[in-house]
Amino acid sequence: MEENHKQNQNKFSHLVKVRDEDIDILGHVNNVVYLRWVQEVATAHWEHAAPNNIKSLYLWVVLRHEIDYHRPAFLNDEIQGFTWVGTHQGAKFERFVSLYRAGTDQLLASAKTTWCLLDAVTMRPKRIEQDILDIL
Repeated sequence: MEENHKQNQNKFSHLVKVRDEDIDILGHVNNVVYLRWVQEVATAHWEHAAPNNIKSLYLWVVLRHEIDYHRPAFLNDEIQGFTWVGTHQGAKFERFVSLYRAGTDQLLASAKTTWCLLDAVTMRPKRIEQDILDIL
């Protein structure tokens, strides 16, 4: 899942900051926080890319997270998250997220997630059509 930081510069990017409550007993960011950041970066991408009329029609839910931890993050670090989408099938879409210490090539974590598109009214899976592909 590791990808070169230079290649990631063309992907959607979102900045997060490590908070006091993110630190565990070992003095670094707890592993579940990275997962929260993966979702935060993915959500920020959707919020940025999708127009309001599309956002009112669809919702996303996570079906699977796969995450690799490479380096620890610490209090007051800024984390630069990069995200891009992979293949889709039916209502499912792959999404990739790489989390770096901001301003460096230090990859902290990388994730591959599977998301499912839902119809916002029926809450049932919705096949990914061209309107969504055009956005992502």
